[in-house]
Amino acid sequence: MISSHSPRLPAHTPRLIATDLDGTLLRDDKSVSERTVAALAAAEEAGIEVFFVTGRPARWMDVVSDHVHGHGLAICANGAAVVDLHAGGKVIEARPLHRETALTVVRTLRAEAPGTTFAVELATGIHYEPDYPPFHLDPGATIATAEKLLHEDRPGSGAPVLKLLAHHPDLDPDAFLILARVAAGEHASITRSSPTALLEVSGLGVSKASTLALCCAERGISAEEVVAFGDMPNDVEMLTWAGTSYAMANAHPDVIAAASGRTVANNEDGVAVVIERILEGL
Repeated sequence: MISSHSPRLPAHTPRLIATDLDGTLLRDDKSVSERTVAALAAAEEAGIEVFFVTGRPARWMDVVSDHVHGHGLAICANGAAVVDLHAGGKVIEARPLHRETALTVVRTLRAEAPGTTFAVELATGIHYEPDYPPFHLDPGATIATAEKLLHEDRPGSGAPVLKLLAHHPDLDPDAFLILARVAAGEHASITRSSPTALLEVSGLGVSKASTLALCCAERGISAEEVVAFGDMPNDVEMLTWAGTSYAMANAHPDVIAAASGRTVANNEDGVAVVIERILEGL
């Protein structure tokens, strides 16, 4: 096992750092430490782009919007949206979940896991079913059945669906993820980032990794030139794809297994620790 106190450095000079937010870059109180702010700025000054890659929607990116440099782009909703944080979180590219596919997943999970409730994350905001845990940060949400939330008067008339969320009040989170992937994985990409039994459903093939790969290809950046950080199952593909990757000390076991290295916990500024060592080596 690689020591979290002495993380292995990348074999190639990095050109891009891709970091998850919650449980990774952010401390548990959702703050960004002064040390981390300084490390991000130093990386950009050294010519290394920084991408925030998160399951959060664009409207919840205020936690890092003051720390965006250079391009100002972020990957949100587990790869379903590329947003410009310099333009107030404007979605500049979407990889939506087709509504019929979302309905298929809804029907499948209702049958396989009775008691599951759903929320629909649109490019314009989130809406959810009556028994779904309410979003207090989104008081303007519409509350209705998933079928009504996904209905369009005519095809293409509604806002893009960025992801479907499925919540179960009783199931073990990992067991729920396995069940959903077996039952509906042929229709959509299914992952999780919450400590509860809350699943995130995206279009088939859409993930943090696949959207990051597209963004890197546009810049002529190879996977070997990317350093990635994460802590939860929705980070696994990204950490596997990147040439060098670090699991936080607080990471899910699947993330630790997927990453090429480890660093200290998010509350100990694990991302900053690695960035500082990388910059020392340049």
